[in-house]
Amino acid sequence: MPTHCPYCALQCGTRLALRDGAVRVEADDFPVNLGGLCRKGWTAAEVLTVPDRLRRPRIRAAGGRQVDTDWDTALDTVASRLRAIRRTHGADAVAVLGGGGLTNEKAYLLGKFARVALGTSQIDYNGRFCMSSAAAAGNAAFGVDRGLPFPVTDLGRADVVMLAGANVAETMPPLMRHLATPKLIVIDPRRSRTAERAALHLQPRPGTDLALALGLAHIAIVDDLTDRAYLRARTAGYEQFAKRALTWWPERVERVTGVPVRDQRAAVRMMRAATRAYLLTGRGAEQHSKGVDTVAAFINLALLLGLPGREGSGYGCLTGQGNGQGGREHGQKADQLPGYRMITDPRAREHVAGVWGVPPEALPGPGRGAYELLDALGTESGPRALLVFGTNPAVSAPRAGHVADRLAALDLLVVADFVPSETATLAHVVLPVTQWAEEEGTMTNLEGRVLRRRRAVAPPPGVRSDLRVLHDLAVRLGEPPERYPTDPRDVFDELRRASRGGRADYSGISYERLDAGEALHWPCPETPGGHPGTPRLFLDRFTHPDGRARFVDVDHRPPAEEAGGDRPLYATTGRVLGHYQSGAQTRRVAELRRSDPEPFVEMHPDTAAGAGLADGDWARVSSARGTAVARVRVVPTLRADTVFLPFHFPGAGRANLLTNPALDPVSGMPEFKVCAVRVRAYRGPT
Repeated sequence: MPTHCPYCALQCGTRLALRDGAVRVEADDFPVNLGGLCRKGWTAAEVLTVPDRLRRPRIRAAGGRQVDTDWDTALDTVASRLRAIRRTHGADAVAVLGGGGLTNEKAYLLGKFARVALGTSQIDYNGRFCMSSAAAAGNAAFGVDRGLPFPVTDLGRADVVMLAGANVAETMPPLMRHLATPKLIVIDPRRSRTAERAALHLQPRPGTDLALALGLAHIAIVDDLTDRAYLRARTAGYEQFAKRALTWWPERVERVTGVPVRDQRAAVRMMRAATRAYLLTGRGAEQHSKGVDTVAAFINLALLLGLPGREGSGYGCLTGQGNGQGGREHGQKADQLPGYRMITDPRAREHVAGVWGVPPEALPGPGRGAYELLDALGTESGPRALLVFGTNPAVSAPRAGHVADRLAALDLLVVADFVPSETATLAHVVLPVTQWAEEEGTMTNLEGRVLRRRRAVAPPPGVRSDLRVLHDLAVRLGEPPERYPTDPRDVFDELRRASRGGRADYSGISYERLDAGEALHWPCPETPGGHPGTPRLFLDRFTHPDGRARFVDVDHRPPAEEAGGDRPLYATTGRVLGHYQSGAQTRRVAELRRSDPEPFVEMHPDTAAGAGLADGDWARVSSARGTAVARVRVVPTLRADTVFLPFHFPGAGRANLLTNPALDPVSGMPEFKVCAVRVRAYRGPT
């Protein structure tokens, strides 16, 4: 059965086979993975049968213990408590948090359910912590947000690829097959597995990526390395940004970032000398309180070099979650409606309301972003109930200890999941739902290509699909049953109508075309004869009315929290090869658990020695928000002022106990990538 990996946004092609009653994963020769998979992909089927798989609804009984129950009892309980909370506190007292791993159909119906059945504006999703800064910067520069506006396969023909804040050798290993030929320039405070393969590694101090991007732009301008013809024909706003960039001369940038002038110059010259060059940003550039400006500065650099919208060159952002792209296009983001329409646009509201069969004025306005939503839970002015689908904020949210406290303060927490995640264990009601190999649907990968997810096996008895859960709850809340289809094809057909005419137009895509093997990238409007889709955006014009890309005038500012005093080190977080997101799935796979069994903190040998620590010791890493316990790994290539922690582990090993919820003012992205910490020996139980 052909389908796709359930993890990252590459959405590698796989085939599922039944052997001896068990599902086995085989690699497919799909363009993004070329027959390869990472260890997470190879072992994905093991999550289907983990011993603690949720198979019956659970409800919190007297004394606080969760006990098994039947579906009617669970759903009746949720519906009655939602009605009571809404009656007493209003519609916005109920909130919804979705996930970037949900199918397009689930994301679409979840947004509809929240705004129509619940009438709440309080819906957002964990993609706020992933792609929101790049989305905002891409919209400002190009007029549209699509992770890669070109196929992944284009990268294999490049001469040079610059990766700013992306460790794809660990987070998207099959992508390295396309990066084997190009020379790599990697910007990362760590000498990651990706940086080890680079021709040039720029190692800035955490929180200074924006200054580095401005410095590279300065060199391009002053050393006459810009594409002048491209700037005249295809861009606007160059002069204002150039004035800003000229204030970031290389020596100043070296003082701020620690990146030598010679390396700055070498990076720009490598990019300019290439016939085919790409600049790609990742979470390292985005997850800052100035993430939008940082990505904008790298886009500005790409524009100076004439890369975006040119076949054989380009700029793109490496979307992280499996459906991080589609997940925000179809309505589970606080400010968006299906088709990547803005919820404040009267025409967008009228169109979507018409598809949904409700008056436009009945739709709520924009709600809180994900962290602001979590921070407000259980407060006087915040939501009193939260429904969670496909995410685990007790581990993945910044200031995770505080977020867990807010979850515990709710009058009602409902979690739909397939394993008892750390968030599910806090819930009043837990609803067991299907996994990827047990359901039909579509996903949209980082190239904007819409893919078919196919059912290979039946779910365990007692497990329901998310679409069925939303339908059953909506009916109990008084909604007409036909408004909430449970068949993914029916939901997708409605999604097509809702997206028609939007920036992310799916109206010309159908299950039939996808099943026939057509490669369809959005926008793909409905046209006579069938639109072929748009694998490469911007070749003729950008999406702004005048067809030009926009330079955005941005300037560096320090991180929200500087190292110093009793917290002399910068902590940065990220992923490792063996685990994914909060680790709720991958920590249950024996092979992956063996490869990375426990939380760890990477430290330079001098930094470790200064704290009285050696490789293999346990350490306490403390910020202004909390303390995490982790095993020391001494790494000579790490900056001496920086420590690194992966964020996949629960309990006392949660890296997000440390992280700073300072938010980007445009995207609402928290500052995951830099906070001030101290490290001490830990002598307690391990």
